[in-house]
Amino acid sequence: MTQDHRALALLLFSVFIAITLAITTWAGRNRRGSAEEFYAGGRLFSPMENGFAIAGDYMSAASFLGISGLIALFGYDGMLYSVGFLVAWLVVLLLVAELVRNCGRFTLADVVAARMRERPVRIAVGTSSVTVSVLYLVAQMVGAGTLVALLLGGDGGAAQTWTVIGVGALMVIYVSFGGMRATTWIQIVKSVLLLGGTIALTVLVLLRFHGDIDRLLLSAAEHSGHGQAFLAPGLRYGGDWTSRFDFISLGLALVLGTAGLPHILSRFYTVPTARAARRSVVWAIGLIGGFYLMTIVLGFGAAAIVGTAEVRASNAAGNTAVPLLALDLGGGADSTAGTVLFAVVAAVAFATILAVVAGITLASSASVAHDLYASLRRRGGKARSEVTVARLAAVGIGVVAIGLGLLARDLNVAFLVGLAFAVAASANLPVLLYSLFWRDFTTRGAVWSVYGGLIPAMVLVALSPVVSGGPQSLFPGVDFQYFPLDNPGIVSIPLGFVAGWLGTVTSPEAPDEAKHAETEVRSLTGAGAV
Repeated sequence: MTQDHRALALLLFSVFIAITLAITTWAGRNRRGSAEEFYAGGRLFSPMENGFAIAGDYMSAASFLGISGLIALFGYDGMLYSVGFLVAWLVVLLLVAELVRNCGRFTLADVVAARMRERPVRIAVGTSSVTVSVLYLVAQMVGAGTLVALLLGGDGGAAQTWTVIGVGALMVIYVSFGGMRATTWIQIVKSVLLLGGTIALTVLVLLRFHGDIDRLLLSAAEHSGHGQAFLAPGLRYGGDWTSRFDFISLGLALVLGTAGLPHILSRFYTVPTARAARRSVVWAIGLIGGFYLMTIVLGFGAAAIVGTAEVRASNAAGNTAVPLLALDLGGGADSTAGTVLFAVVAAVAFATILAVVAGITLASSASVAHDLYASLRRRGGKARSEVTVARLAAVGIGVVAIGLGLLARDLNVAFLVGLAFAVAASANLPVLLYSLFWRDFTTRGAVWSVYGGLIPAMVLVALSPVVSGGPQSLFPGVDFQYFPLDNPGIVSIPLGFVAGWLGTVTSPEAPDEAKHAETEVRSLTGAGAV
């Protein structure tokens, strides 16, 4: 990229960072220092505001960079991510939004522990929530590094490293000083910027083809190097039975994983009532649905205008498809419009990353403080406040995410998020659904359900082609690949449900029918909800 691209993009980065730091400062001055203020923003946000914030949390670097890149590389098969991410919200709307808001206080563990013995349940669910959050954070770090590598040319390794470190530092600042109030407003601003940028690019792509979708698709197939196969299923997931099972596994993870993501569930506690939580989801579905439809246009537009080969040459995982598309739509690298459009897209993507990492870090630090610390600390000794522990946890989580982000810098960000969704669907969703809907569910069942999904998911990922055995693996020089699928969901999700059932039916503890009745009334009516 030229010096003009770099300078303008870095200027826009700086402007957004300044705005977000100003929001954080304002939120820090207006907070009361309570746990409710830090974790839930005082529960003062309207459904529309929370809907935009949920969309901001959900429309991540994986959505903006990764999905469009996968469509540009694999055509029809890349659209699975767009469809899966959107359909998942029907599960959230119909099964969990209102019930979670009524039953919980700050975290997923609050819902499960309402009718169980708290200590073992909070430790299990807190551990799972932190694991999912860190996996999701890694994807955002990879996206940030990819952007800077593109801005600085092929030899941007040092700058990529410092960018990941810088993003980690900023997310710690946002969470530590601003809490949920600052994080929510950052996500709202980011949603507006991202939707605005995506709409502008989509309109420019459609104008290039005079609004003719057929012409866009045929041109994409022609410039993809795959011909009509680019528009048909099977280019990525149809080669053999292993890839077909991988397709099913990924689809299950995407559709079921959203309802188990800690940073999404925590957003339902920022509104005053369960009805407001449901209305927030309706707002979010509208915003997210429009966005994912546009990523399909951008993905095929990148294939048609930039060319699949050029996208792959810039970044093997396809993460740079949208910035390259913006550059071409503006007139190319030597044009003023191309420079401006590229810089705007890069800045929007960077803003996306900063907002999402703030939300994930807040949710994971809440799990550490509210669930793990509160359960593990010694009774009777001098205890730190939960908010203080949450701020310290944000620092530790930031360090871990930075390290893993540097390690996984060459993987597609949408693919990395798919792994996080698989773990969320395997460990968090079964225990959540059982807790809400199964009268006989017990503490042992809850603990077994979490670990019965979490441990197999992590082990299968470690033994998969993602980690070793291939040129795109984390460790390409070694081979301990014993599980053939990239995504473990098809195995680990059923195991989570089976483990929960098995733990319950073998438990010597009788289910507490009174607590179940109380939880059922509270979840359905909101009576007694915080």
